Amino acid sequence: MKRSFILPGVLISLTIWGLMSLGFWQLDRADEKRAIERAITLAESNPAQLISSVDELLNKEHYQVLLKGHYDNNKQFIYDNQIVNSTAGYYVLTPFIFENKSAILVNRGFVPWYGNRNKLANIKINNETTIIQVKLIIPKERIKLKQQTVNKNFPILIQSLNIERLSQLSGYQVVPMLAQLDVDAKNGFYRKWQPFYGSVDKHLGYALQWFLMALVLSFIAIYLLRKNSRK
Repeated sequence: MKRSFILPGVLISLTIWGLMSLGFWQLDRADEKRAIERAITLAESNPAQLISSVDELLNKEHYQVLLKGHYDNNKQFIYDNQIVNSTAGYYVLTPFIFENKSAILVNRGFVPWYGNRNKLANIKINNETTIIQVKLIIPKERIKLKQQTVNKNFPILIQSLNIERLSQLSGYQVVPMLAQLDVDAKNGFYRKWQPFYGSVDKHLGYALQWFLMALVLSFIAIYLLRKNSRK
């Protein structure tokens, strides 16, 4: 091998190693998504049970549970900038109060703006004690691009699920979980909950791309090596 080929050979080898590493990383990501899918499937296969302790909620992500308490009609949140079925709108988040006065935010569903951001739907709900069925998820806070100015008159328009901040605004100790109201429950809006955990096929596709690029580059390297050896 000529010395002039040593540096390009090293660079090609490093590039192939990098492409292979990216491919295996995507396979690892696919395995992670499969594990999440299995956890969600397992959780959803369990019948909904009444949760008597607020602390139990923290270990019930993806589970359907029954909660006993009452809504607070006077301290609701409008979770803005949502897109459902290619339509802009908002989620209605209503505090559900337990006996110990702590609360969980119940997502009662999606409402389109219909081009009129000055008019809210009728989101009133009674405060009577009731039992509701919900699915629990861990709320994901959006990336903050700038400090949000919040009008503290309820219902409050919000852009992010900062549970600590929402606790301060509502005056309740809000559990760091979000409850999605069951699709068959009353007092809700449009609900077609889809668990978001990404696509396994997407990661497999990316892995295949990286491996194919590494394979093609390997053939090029072999060709160049053989050509260089003949000189």
